[in-house]
Amino acid sequence: MTVADVEGDDVQLLDLPALNESSESVAALRLHRKQQLAVAFRIFARYGFDEGIAGHATIRDPEFPDRFWVNPYGLHFSRMRASDLLLLDEKGHVVEGGRRTNKAAFWIHSSIHRARPDVVAVIHAHTIHGRAFAALDKLLDPIVQESCAFYGDHVLFDEYKGLVLEKEEAQRIAEKLSDRRAAILRHHGLLTVGRTVEEAAWWFIAMDRACQMQLLADAAGSPRVMTAEEASLAHRQFGSANMAKHSFKVLSDLVVEQEPDVLD
Repeated sequence: MTVADVEGDDVQLLDLPALNESSESVAALRLHRKQQLAVAFRIFARYGFDEGIAGHATIRDPEFPDRFWVNPYGLHFSRMRASDLLLLDEKGHVVEGGRRTNKAAFWIHSSIHRARPDVVAVIHAHTIHGRAFAALDKLLDPIVQESCAFYGDHVLFDEYKGLVLEKEEAQRIAEKLSDRRAAILRHHGLLTVGRTVEEAAWWFIAMDRACQMQLLADAAGSPRVMTAEEASLAHRQFGSANMAKHSFKVLSDLVVEQEPDVLD
């Protein structure tokens, strides 16, 4: 089995038990996911999605599905390498890696990974436009075609209790997210998930842009909201896994070419 077999052009993941065919295939998939996540962090740095110690993204380990890889605490997105990622177990203990982790990252991500076996990657960051929109206490409207990637496919988590440092609140976020691809966390920011790193990362970029576009449109006047038929069509087109994969690859190729150490 190759990485292409597992996460190829159709972006369909095989069932996790099938990954035990050989240690080489598992190792190849693990490395692929870690490298893609490291690249995603570099891309996020270029978009200005970094802010101090805030923000975290995770990938499920292909061999141990109750464990996930996460960025270490206090390492800037622009310096992330695949080898910097930490492997956490189901109790939040670092089982591989030598740096500190983020307690809030563990609770949020572990709850979602546990509730969503279909999800490989979970991303949350504190962006300017995402947080501004999160203050409005509402969902995105289908006002441009790209925003429709989230039409009927995102939720508003309308609680705020500071940093997510408790299991119960993290579980409520996971329950609210349900089977959707994204969430707006009120007074907090955005969160996206995907069956691949490429999906989760591109949805995050697209969602932050959608927030920016709606903030601009609302400030300028009263934007026309698409009909259900129009929005559903755009959702199928702009919310497809292949759209996410190829959009991410355009950005990924540039990062790998200019910053090859990201794959180390």
